[in-house]
Parts: sequence; C-alpha cells; structure tokens
Amino acid sequence: MMAYALTSNRISFLNLRKKSFRTFALILVVAILSFALFGGTVLSFSLKNGLRSVEARLGADLIVVPLGHGGEQESILLTGEPSYFYFNKEIAQKIQEVEGISKLSTQFYLISLSTGCCSLPVQIVGFDPATDFSIQPWIQETLGGNLESGAVIIGSDIMIEDNKHIKFFDKEYPVAAKLDKTGTGLDQSVFATMETLKDLYSGAKEKGFYFLEDTDSDTYISSVLIKVREGYDIDRVITNIRRKTDGVQIVRTQNLITGISKSLGNIITFFHVFALVLLGVTLVILMVVFSASANERKKEFAIMRILGATTKKLAAILIWESLYISVLGGVIGTMLAAIFVFPFNVFIGDSIGLPYIQPSLLWIIAILLGTLLVAFSLGPIASAYFAVKVSRSQTYLTLREGE
Repeated sequence: MMAYALTSNRISFLNLRKKSFRTFALILVVAILSFALFGGTVLSFSLKNGLRSVEARLGADLIVVPLGHGGEQESILLTGEPSYFYFNKEIAQKIQEVEGISKLSTQFYLISLSTGCCSLPVQIVGFDPATDFSIQPWIQETLGGNLESGAVIIGSDIMIEDNKHIKFFDKEYPVAAKLDKTGTGLDQSVFATMETLKDLYSGAKEKGFYFLEDTDSDTYISSVLIKVREGYDIDRVITNIRRKTDGVQIVRTQNLITGISKSLGNIITFFHVFALVLLGVTLVILMVVFSASANERKKEFAIMRILGATTKKLAAILIWESLYISVLGGVIGTMLAAIFVFPFNVFIGDSIGLPYIQPSLLWIIAILLGTLLVAFSLGPIASAYFAVKVSRSQTYLTLREGE
C-alpha cells in the first residue's frame, strides 16, 4: 500500500473529501460567482463593441422612410428583421433641394422567401453606387473595391453552402465577399447595387411575388439616407424636410444610438450592482462556513499541535482548503459561462435586441484571467483571519475548550 506524506495540502484535500456535501456547496457558490463575473463581463464588452459598431456603420445622420415605417427601419438596422416599404422616388428629389444636406443616397428593400426559390429568407438592400456613402466604404474594407453589378455581398451571419453563390427567386448570384461582423441587423442582410436589385425584382415578379402594386420598381425607393452638412443644425434640416414633403417619417440615427446607449447603460449598471452584491454574499458565506469549521475543529488542531504540527502548518491547512474550493469553483464557473456564452452568441444578441459583438481573443483571455484571479482570491481572503486565529491559539486552552 502506497504511503503519502501528510503535507498541508494533502491534509486539506482529505478534510474536504470527508465533508463532501459542504465542500460541494462552497464550490457551487464560487462557481455561481465566477459564472456571473465571466459571462457578465463578456456580455458587457460585447454590447459596448456593438454600440461602437453602430456608430461607425450607420454613416447617415437622417434616414427618411414612408410614414409609419420608422420602427421597421430601426429593426432592419438593429435586429435584421426583414421588411419592405416604398414611396415615390420624387421625394428624394424634393429632399435634395433642402438646404444643409451634404450627401444624399437612396436604398431599395426586398425580402427573399423561405420557399425552394431562395436559399434563405433575408433582407436584401439595394444601394446606388454613384451616391452611396453608408454601405460602400464598409464594403471596400472587405472587398478592396466597388461591388460589380450582378454580384452581392452577404452579412457575416449568413451561411451558404459553397460560399460562392446564393439563390434568390430561382437565380444564382455570385457572392463577392462576406462582410465583417457588426453586431447589427446588417449581419443578416444581403447588399447589391440598384441594377442587381432590378434583376432580383424581375425574378420575384416572374415567380408571382409582387412587392408593389405598381409593377414598375424604377419609380419607387424604400429610404433616403442623408448626411447633414457640417455646421448646420440637424433639427432645422428635419423641419425643412417636413415642409418639403408629405407622408414621410424621419429616423434620426443619433437618437437611435442614444436609445441603444441608454439600454446598454441600464444593463451594465444592473450587472455591476448584481456582481458586487454576489461578491459580497459569496465572501460572507465563505467566512461564516470557515468560521464554523475553525470553531468545531479546535480540538483537532490542538491534537495536531501536540503531535508536532507547527502553527504555520495549521494555518496552511485552512488556506489550502479555501484555495482548493476557490480554484475548483472558479474553473467550473468560467467553463460553464464559456459553454453558454460563446456557442450561443448570435442567439444572445438576438434575444437582447441590441448590437452584440464579442470581444477579441486577447480581451477574452484578459477577462478570463481577471475572473479567475478574483475567484481564486475569495477563499484565502475569507479564511485568512481564521487561519491566523487558529495558529495563535494556545494548545492547553484549546483542549480545555473542547472537553
């Protein structure tokens, strides 16, 4: 039979195994804290990244859409929920006359279907390469040039079999590139030039799908994107647009960003408060349990002193016990959080309804190390006082107390 030296960590391990239920309960407490800290911090960073992406990708200061469709426009941008709506393109010409506008471009929306004619149901966004200032700069980052007519660009969340073609209304379209992730609804969208959109629309009509009562799509657009000239008051530009046009709704992108920022702030504030409360509760629980354990083991420690154990060894036993609990709880908690957060990041982003981009690998490693550092420190911090107290106790008095 193999003999083991009764080192401090060996004695601590045997003590924890003997009190298996209590050990499991303490590990569970630390695991819950680690799960919340790691998962919550990754969530917070992902939402902040998503907000920065929205600010960088929107481009336009104002988006003009048909009256009553502002909410649908926001859904297209934020959640990728497919939609289509139209008004006469003459409205864009009227808006062009408004003072204070530096750039103006139009877009046309289609949605594909889930039937056999299409690869998958998505939002299709058509843009005018001659005037676009919102989508093309983003496309050029990935493609390295302009998008040719007849080809499409797909968002990062769209998966296709061969990564070369995508089918809409029984026609294959070459995929020029896949865009980088933005954490917005643009990740679930397909982008094409207006010329390609005309072909798509014709294909839809041939299949019996009509998005317009008037079969001529050339006279209709879905939205007008506006960049306000530097130094001009946006509110005044909005007022002038309303005077020029009827039946339109104006989406102010800054209000959209502000709304996201407010929701994000509420979520992060809740997480911070929750994390602090959970951290405090965990420390209190560990301290109470270690206090009770130290008190009920006074006689055990006194006998160990008589048998030759030093005061440092007694303190080390308690520290090792707390460290085992912290390490196991920390590792288990962060592993469970990683299993929950990373594979389901798209589902989490969709459920929250806010732009969501996970942090880079370096940031994830930094968050992981920070979480483990906090978790590993909890046990030793909670047991430190009682370890010192046990090491200073007098053997004779301790035995008398245990009688």
